[in-house]
Amino acid sequence: MNETVFVDTAALTVTLGDWTVPCTIGRSGACSADAKREGDGCTPRGIWPIRAALFRPGRSSPPPGFALPWRWTGAHDGWSDDPADPAYNRPVRLPHPFSAETLQREDMLYDVVLVLGHNDAPPVPGAGSAIFFHLWNEAKALAERSTEGCVAIARAEMETLLPVLRPGMVLEIR
Repeated sequence: MNETVFVDTAALTVTLGDWTVPCTIGRSGACSADAKREGDGCTPRGIWPIRAALFRPGRSSPPPGFALPWRWTGAHDGWSDDPADPAYNRPVRLPHPFSAETLQREDMLYDVVLVLGHNDAPPVPGAGSAIFFHLWNEAKALAERSTEGCVAIARAEMETLLPVLRPGMVLEIR
């Protein structure tokens, strides 16, 4: 089995083997990982381990036999996006004394989140945080589905992908 999920930032597709689906990326397009900066809206090119999955109770759940590490999100779950925070690019508990985004959003984007190993070993302050692979907002027109730097796909496509994910798999953004 192929261990790499490919993201083609020019074609806006995600591919695993012979499965290819449309995706969206950051509002500013793609950039090299070393050029990625917090808040630039750019999706960093590179090979990123798929670390874990987050599921929002009542809105999503792992498929039977799901092989990746995973956990439920709660109302107090956040992710630090403040370069001055010692917990930068790490999960945090809300409220948090530094800037952090909530993992339980009003919209559906974070109902399913695949946490990618971008800028996490160790995090470099300001080099980008919360680069996830998540759901896009199907209520918006395709041209309005861009992210803050993440990769996003339709819920139905994510539900097709989840059962085939295994530890050690990577997301290659090119």
